[in-house]
Amino acid sequence: MVAVAETTAPPARRTASGGTLHFIGRLFRDKPLGAFGFVICVIFLFCGIFADVLAPYGYNQISPVNRLKPPGEKFWLGTDNLGRDVLSRCLYGAQLSVIIGLSAAALATVVSVFIGVVSGYLGGKFDMVMQRFVDAWMSFPDLIILIVVVSVVGPGMGPVIVLLGLLYGIGGSRIVRGAVLSVRENPYVHAAQSTGASLPRILWKHILPNVMAPVIVLFTTRVGAVILAESGLAFLGLGVPPPAPTWGGMLSGSGRSFMYLAPWLALAPGLCITIVVYAINVFGDALRDLLDPRMRGSR
Repeated sequence: MVAVAETTAPPARRTASGGTLHFIGRLFRDKPLGAFGFVICVIFLFCGIFADVLAPYGYNQISPVNRLKPPGEKFWLGTDNLGRDVLSRCLYGAQLSVIIGLSAAALATVVSVFIGVVSGYLGGKFDMVMQRFVDAWMSFPDLIILIVVVSVVGPGMGPVIVLLGLLYGIGGSRIVRGAVLSVRENPYVHAAQSTGASLPRILWKHILPNVMAPVIVLFTTRVGAVILAESGLAFLGLGVPPPAPTWGGMLSGSGRSFMYLAPWLALAPGLCITIVVYAINVFGDALRDLLDPRMRGSR
């Protein structure tokens, strides 16, 4: 028995890079549709980050002699009524969507985690009051809140990010709260309480790490929702003001005015919104299935 114990090596600990590669391999093997969404999301991030390099023209570079040109060799997605390259404007629109989508989704996730973790763990009257506030907030239509607040504050990237982050963060706190309610009854939480661990330590060391799976999925779904909401605001003229190109603004401006004369003006940004939001949603669904221990044995 001693010789066996001496020759038996302890199991190797999986590194972070190895765990990531293993997870990506599971994604492509078990969830091909989610893997497709993941690839589209990576391409979308790449186009947004390197839009200045990839765009063949400036997003506001006007060429009157090339106005309303159909897609061709020089202008792959055609030009608008001012002669601006539609492909370049879509790439710069992806850059704005990356900034707004990731920033607002990160703010929404932080708000959801803070409200959901504290409310779910403390419970009692604090949880009841907080959840009634969340219920009241969710009873208002999202679009009405967006229109009213942006009309008062004014359009711009900053107000849109803060407003969308608070809007989706308060509503998403119920998902985090539900996960915390199941985690707080586990034995390790009671053990930490019995040893006299402080409330911040219990929340940070024991509660939050065990609800990260739904938090990650919540973040991915919020990115798609934020992009869609920002496009709707831009279509109504309440998003990022021109000449900054946003996909919703492209649909509302030349895309709507010249839809029949030059249909590519509406098709290009509309397809960008559709493909990106769909890819983010299917990728989020795949993450949910892969991170949920109850679904690891099924396909």
